[in-house]
This record gives sequence, C-alpha cells and structure tokens, in this order.
Amino acid sequence: MSKEPIFDIAQIAHVEIFSPKPEETLWFFKELLGMEETTRQGQSVYLRAYEDFYHHTLKITEAKEAGMGHVAWRATSEAALERRVQALDASGYGQKWIEGDLGHGAAYQFVTPDGHKMELLWEVEYFQAPDEQKSKLLSRPQKRPLRGVPVRRLDHINLLASDVTKNRKFMMDQLGFRMRENIIMNDESETAAWLSVSPLVHEIAFLGDQLGGKGRMHHLCYWYGYPQHLSDIADIFTEHDIQIEAGPGKHGVSQAYFMYVIEPGGNRVELFGDAGYMIFDPTWKTITWNEEQLSKGIIWYGSPLPAEYFMYGTPVIEPAKV
Repeated sequence: MSKEPIFDIAQIAHVEIFSPKPEETLWFFKELLGMEETTRQGQSVYLRAYEDFYHHTLKITEAKEAGMGHVAWRATSEAALERRVQALDASGYGQKWIEGDLGHGAAYQFVTPDGHKMELLWEVEYFQAPDEQKSKLLSRPQKRPLRGVPVRRLDHINLLASDVTKNRKFMMDQLGFRMRENIIMNDESETAAWLSVSPLVHEIAFLGDQLGGKGRMHHLCYWYGYPQHLSDIADIFTEHDIQIEAGPGKHGVSQAYFMYVIEPGGNRVELFGDAGYMIFDPTWKTITWNEEQLSKGIIWYGSPLPAEYFMYGTPVIEPAKV
C-alpha cells in the first residue's frame, strides 16, 4: 500500500542570503533585476519582485562571507504547520520556535541533514502597494518597475549537499516534497535531485558537493517567464561588468531556459526565461537521467556549463591542491 502523501507545505516563502558587499548586492537586485525594497532593519534589507505577494521574498544580510542564511517555507494552514513541527521534532533535526521576523509571524527553525538552515511559518504579511504603485492589472500586486529588467517572482533554491539522497529523503519524508527528476550515475550514486510541493518542477534542488562541503548554497533563482528578458538582462550585465557564468541556454532537466550570473557579493543567481513545464499528475513518476543521457539533461541546447559550475558554491571552498 502506497504511503499517504503529505500536503502540509504550500510554497517557498523567502530566502536570506549573506553578502560581504551588501550595498553592491543590493544594487544588483534593485537596479538591474528591478526588485523593490520593502524595508531595512539592522544589517538586513528586505526585497520582493513585483509579482511577489508577500512582504519580501529576499533578505540580504551583511556578513563576512557569501552564502545562504536560511530558506523559509509556508505551510498550508496553522494545523499543517503544527503537524510538520511534530514530525521535525521527532526526526531530530528540529530546533526552536522564533517569534517571527519582519513580514511574518512565528516560525519554527530546523536544519537539513547537511546543516542548511530552514524555517516553517504560516502567518505572513501581504504587500500593500501605495496608490502610485497600484496596478490596473488586479492580479498583480504592483506596477511593473521601470528599473533594469525586473524579475517577476521567486522561483527556487538549489543547495549543495554532501549526500543528495539523505537530504532529499529528509525533505520528502518530513515535509512532503515530491521528487520530480534526479540523476543516477553508473555507480548508482545519486548526484542531483529536483523536488517540489507544487506543480512547479522544483522549488528546491540538491546537487552533490564535489568539494566535500556541507550546508552550502549553489544558487537562488528568480523567474521572468519570457525568454527575451534573458537576452535583455544579459546585455545589461555585460555593460555593468556582471559575470555571466553560463547561458542563456536550455536545460533538459526541468526544461528551463536559464542564465547563471555571480552577483557582486559572490552568490550565484539563476534567472528563468520561461516556465519549463508544470506537473499536475498526482502519481507522477520521477524522471531519472542516467550517465549516458546526462549531457542532454544538463544542456538541451546552448553552450556547455563551465567546470566551476559544479564546484563553486557559497560559502566558497577552495579546491584541494593536487
């Protein structure tokens, strides 16, 4: 008899990133990607894309080195939150409740087996646009900004892991994520997995950390929905000396039209130029790419990814000298 699915997590709510160059990182997200600054508190700035409905989806915090502070998930109800807290407590990876932060109520903190910091929450503050920012398109929280090429919404987070299988099983067993695609090598090792709780192909992915690190971030992703916007923002990045690591191109995995850049603080940011594909089948069978199929899975079309793509993450680890 199959295991009853868990539908207690609704979506990714926000991500906190660390930056040793907070003003430059803020400039990147505000002026180039057109994100809106909601407020500032202490060493942190809170931002959102123009089609994000919540108070913020990105928190930039000044720190000595780049990396992810935490990722937050919103539950489907207050009762769902309590159920997941009980499961996390029993798993041994639960930590503690906090009163909340700007933009949301009480949140329960926990870690993945690799040590990535996460939290669950239910109560959120919705963005209320001032009159001059109100859109005539009633399903849009505010007018499209006039800065840079503005991103539309937060899409996903990709985390480096010392053990992909252990970390993705944790997300599946404790939080109800479904595995949409993965990569299995000839030695039967699982080197990557893409998971979601919604029809999106993924809201979180795990990629094996080839440098042996734990708890690192590979990239944060925001969504455009229009392939042309990747060409437009690539032109702007080149004008302003922002390092384009790879793309535009199309992944076989997720069918995403992508571009990867390194923001001034050192974190990798992915930009999605289309929707990839959506999953509505409740009995979806995981798509597994094997070693022989992998080249098409990584790049469906476009230039190959550089070797650094598979090793660089934040915090930065220097490869061992041979």
